[in-house]
Amino acid sequence: MNRILAAFLICLAAIFLPGCSTTKSMMGESSPLTGLITQQLGVTEAQATGGVGSMLKLAQEKLSAGDFDQIAKAVPGTSKYLDSAKQLLGGANVGDAAGLQGAFSKLGLSPDMVGKFKPILTQYVGKAGGSQVGDLLASVLK
Repeated sequence: MNRILAAFLICLAAIFLPGCSTTKSMMGESSPLTGLITQQLGVTEAQATGGVGSMLKLAQEKLSAGDFDQIAKAVPGTSKYLDSAKQLLGGANVGDAAGLQGAFSKLGLSPDMVGKFKPILTQYVGKAGGSQVGDLLASVLK
């Protein structure tokens, strides 16, 4: 009898929990930033994550640790994005704008997509961390 009740409760939970936002976040739903990019640009979650990660990696390479920490605080899941870039690049650095375009190419994105990601990411960082932090990121991504 207990097994039947347990099975029933599991089935009931499976029906109702997928609509719960806490369940979605526990299951690893994309971050608000990734969702924003996928929605606005029509890219996949993996492409959005890799693109943001590549941009953050470039910022990490070009900025002092203190400056980059300001950006990292404004982007929830920064380590997830950086890990994605590390996998994408095989541990290599982004280096510059050409390296960023190369990273996007590995994601199956055209070079012009870099220019479409930039304003979304910098505006997001600016809203979350303040305009100075958004401007700091924009200065690296130009």
